Amino acid sequence: MAKISINIKQGSLSKSEPVLGIDLGTTNSLVAWVPPGERDPQILESSEGRLTPSVLYFPENQAEPLVGKMAWDALESQPERCVRSVKRLLGKSAQDVQKHWGYRLVETSEEALVQVEVDGRYYDPIHLSSLILKELKRKAEGAFGQSVSKAVITVPAYFNDSQRQATRDAGKLAGLEVLRIVNEPTAASLAYGLNIGAESRTILVYDLGGGTFDVSILHLEDGVFEVLATHGDTALGGDDLDLRIAQWWMQQHSLEGIDNGIRLQHMAERAKMQLSQDADSPFSVAFNADVALELNYAKLCELAEPWMQTTWKSVDRALALSDLVETDIDEVVLVGGSTRFPEIARQLAKRFDHCRVNSEVNPDEVVALGAAIEADVLAGNRTDVLLLDVTPLSLGIETAGNLMDVIIPRNSKIPTRLAREYTTSVDGQVNLKIAVYQGERESVLHNRKLGEFVLSGIPAMPAGLPKIQISFAIDANGLLQVSAKELRSGMEQSIEVKPQYGLTDSEVEQRLLESMQHAQNDLEERMLIEAQNEAQQILYATERFLEKHAQHLSTEEIHITRQRCDELRGLLSQGDRNRLLASIEALNEVTKPFAERIMDIAVSEALKGKKL
Repeated sequence: MAKISINIKQGSLSKSEPVLGIDLGTTNSLVAWVPPGERDPQILESSEGRLTPSVLYFPENQAEPLVGKMAWDALESQPERCVRSVKRLLGKSAQDVQKHWGYRLVETSEEALVQVEVDGRYYDPIHLSSLILKELKRKAEGAFGQSVSKAVITVPAYFNDSQRQATRDAGKLAGLEVLRIVNEPTAASLAYGLNIGAESRTILVYDLGGGTFDVSILHLEDGVFEVLATHGDTALGGDDLDLRIAQWWMQQHSLEGIDNGIRLQHMAERAKMQLSQDADSPFSVAFNADVALELNYAKLCELAEPWMQTTWKSVDRALALSDLVETDIDEVVLVGGSTRFPEIARQLAKRFDHCRVNSEVNPDEVVALGAAIEADVLAGNRTDVLLLDVTPLSLGIETAGNLMDVIIPRNSKIPTRLAREYTTSVDGQVNLKIAVYQGERESVLHNRKLGEFVLSGIPAMPAGLPKIQISFAIDANGLLQVSAKELRSGMEQSIEVKPQYGLTDSEVEQRLLESMQHAQNDLEERMLIEAQNEAQQILYATERFLEKHAQHLSTEEIHITRQRCDELRGLLSQGDRNRLLASIEALNEVTKPFAERIMDIAVSEALKGKKL
């Protein structure tokens, strides 16, 4: 999945065909583009406005759903026929998705994509997302009066490989060639950064949307946008605050049922939006003949506090990853519709009181504007912008003893390609299984497996002689390809890394935390495994040596060597690294004298009859 067949070169696209910049959002989606001959991006407007609600409504006895404003309006009256927040389901299995109102999920095998049931019909999130993208494509074609087939689509910075690929697949289903997948905070900084010229600045992008949250720290200078660090949660957004409000109302009024829950969440969103615009006017609406729903700004802030605290932890982590402190930040940029809640800007301004908290560009629109700029770059219309993004987690392979050998460390700049050489551990080995993992722990047992493949056809050679180069390449979309080549013979194999669906985003955060909490234990475990691997290699080499050169050794030498081998073999499973190393040293001391003697014999035979 990581191998991208599209190779875009500047100037390769038709100048007459618009290239869209699309923000496929959890709550709203929108399209932007750069008109021919211009530099500033524009939001595409339609009769429904600039934003298209990311909601689908499936009317009875109608094959195709309605998408957008009409679907959003139907949430209150027919919630059982509506699907919202599809973005939160991309690349996930049913067990990954928190059971919250709005989804009737089909429980399938744990590695299958989750499906949504609507009126007895089943839809996967890729198909549902493609319908939203298809509606955006239709609006663009109506506005331009011509067909549109190419786009740049944005995703949260912390989207994993399966979520990125799901987004690309949705674009393909919608009839779009996805030229690039761009991280949302990077796109936002691109839109903001065009106004600062060549000035060197470090910017913190706080991106809180309807269903995802990212914080990214970027350095901007001379048109180069370099991501220093990123952190976040792809299961945290405005939806979660709506859910907290809805749950509070349910408890207050003893309401039950999934349909009531969907209606309450929809009304909670309305309440949040109203109070964010006018904190002095309490929200009040009749839910039914017996229940009136009410909410004031003070209660909204109380319900929001734990929700906001989660985002501050990500801010702390991003600063730590970039080796920066608050005073190193020159500007804080607000992105995403959920940042309209005034308390967020107030608390950020309090923490970063030395610099500006910038919300000058519409936070709902800034990501699409940045995507349009990148689309203009790919169309060959401008060359003054360069994006340098990072990968959020380390990538590597499994080595002997279930150890993780990192090839691309986390926070490496992308696109990138790195390689490392390995060899075989057994004589005559002709096949080598290569398992690819993502994570920060020393053992692969604690990391996430992305895929595996076998390099076959290795010429039979003694252990340690083959030279196997394993290469990792991450493209500009953050997707991975792995290849392996035996350098002496030229045998080569590659894999398009397609992660198993089923990784929860909280696991990504948890693994980063666990990598720090268990660092000492992991290191000790790794050192023990490396000692065990060394012991096994020495035992293997010694046994072969005894078999090959027994005629040159005394009975006592053979006896004491086998005795030391048995002692070392007995320590392999005891887990005592110090005793293991001492036993290895003891075996080396025993074998060293006669190993040197055999070497002298071999050299003498090789030089027999020759003059020096």
